[in-house]
Amino acid sequence: MSDTTALLWLKRDLRLEDQAALAIAREAADVIVPVYIVEPDYWALSDTSERQWLFIRECLAELSRQFSNLGAPLVIRKGDAVEILAQLQTETGALHLMSHEETGNLWTYQRDLKVKAWAQAQGLRWQEVPGSGVVRRLKTRDKWARTRDQFMNRPQITAPAALKPHGVSPGELPDLQMNSDPCPERQIGGREAALSLMGGFLTERGQTYRKAMSSPVEGEWACSRLSPYLAAGALSVREVAQAAAARKAEVAGTKTGWIGSMRSFEARLAWRDHFIQKLEDEPQMEARCLHIAYEGLRPSESDPARLHAWSHGETGLPFLDACMRFCRATGWLNFRMRAMVTAVASYHLWLDWRSHGPVLARLFTDYEPGIHWSQVQMQSGTTGMNTVRIYNPVKQGTDQDPTGVFTRRWCPELADVPDTYLQEPWRWEGAGRLLGRGYPEPIVDVKAAAKAARDAVWAVRKGEDFRSEAARIVEKHASRKDRRFVNDRVKRKPVRRSPPSDGQMKFDL
Repeated sequence: MSDTTALLWLKRDLRLEDQAALAIAREAADVIVPVYIVEPDYWALSDTSERQWLFIRECLAELSRQFSNLGAPLVIRKGDAVEILAQLQTETGALHLMSHEETGNLWTYQRDLKVKAWAQAQGLRWQEVPGSGVVRRLKTRDKWARTRDQFMNRPQITAPAALKPHGVSPGELPDLQMNSDPCPERQIGGREAALSLMGGFLTERGQTYRKAMSSPVEGEWACSRLSPYLAAGALSVREVAQAAAARKAEVAGTKTGWIGSMRSFEARLAWRDHFIQKLEDEPQMEARCLHIAYEGLRPSESDPARLHAWSHGETGLPFLDACMRFCRATGWLNFRMRAMVTAVASYHLWLDWRSHGPVLARLFTDYEPGIHWSQVQMQSGTTGMNTVRIYNPVKQGTDQDPTGVFTRRWCPELADVPDTYLQEPWRWEGAGRLLGRGYPEPIVDVKAAAKAARDAVWAVRKGEDFRSEAARIVEKHASRKDRRFVNDRVKRKPVRRSPPSDGQMKFDL
């Protein structure tokens, strides 16, 4: 090719709008070759699933049409990233490789290291640009929030009107041979669906967001449901944040609930970057306890019967079972319930987070590694900087599903159990009939299991060694508005109450 050429490697940024990597590629080269690599090894991991791939495939199909309309078709290849990029570099003579920075799981982190080594060996300049408020090679959390807010306030990048043809065969979207993962109510991928959802949320559904987000019944409607599109990059966080700010300004002075809901939504968008920053700063968070003192606390080999019962909604704890069945069918669950199902697995069932964490990751269509592994460890009590927060699934069911409509919908075996006993059917005089319908007895005694877990976890939080390591973790990962609170907890004898923000944040998008 006579013109200078750049490879635009798309990963978790499947859009044309607010696409910084594309904009920089256009400045660096005359011809842009947009490429997406379908990596079979990635899709064979324990934290990836068919439902996620099908969502991504739908995003790619739409994006492919958009690039074709610009004149430079999206090049789709299947295989190893280094091998594919090397083939394309040879074919095009590209002098530049552009991409957004990716904070993915440990596999993508190691893959990127291989790509970096290859690019350096070839003398190929690989330029990675930020796509969110997450800061690579961050030295300190001081002023991080200000930096993040500055990023969100910058103007969005306009999509190009046209691109030069590149002459590379675009290829086709492949089908992957994956384990069957039925998800009949999964959200559909693509930017068009994302924009429709965002519009509906900002003009109608979001009015009750602040109050409704904790309930799986109301949250299914009132939450934005944008999380899978943000995870895939069909939407940028910046365009969502600016749309929310515009809506907040639009409803200023009203008393309709919109102001509070938009403020809450903006806060959750900020916390999204906050949690992803933790994984960016400590990639091994996916593989080991953030606080090393918790290594070995739970059995490394989790009880397979308990893990299966939990993951399939067969524990005999109605609200927990309903949440897990709902998640299997939809690929989504509101945040409070994500925290609850994680806590029950970690505390009541005493399963290591590395056994149940991948199960939840596979179930979530919106799997975002930075949020997921930060929260799995937090709700399992292994961070060393957060309180031990043990959700009672019986109480949560009573509080969040007072009429039982959600529980009965997803656990139809309990249809005729009276409201008084719905969350504790073993206390009902007709409990024996439930076994005949296939609904099990409770897998654990909720109160006894919680007490045993609480005592075991808190027993670790003693001694100077624990406190010094906890202080390091606070310095590296805590939000600065919580620094004094958490530092005080590290120094003093711990009290069993919830911390602000990190522990209480209802993180629903």
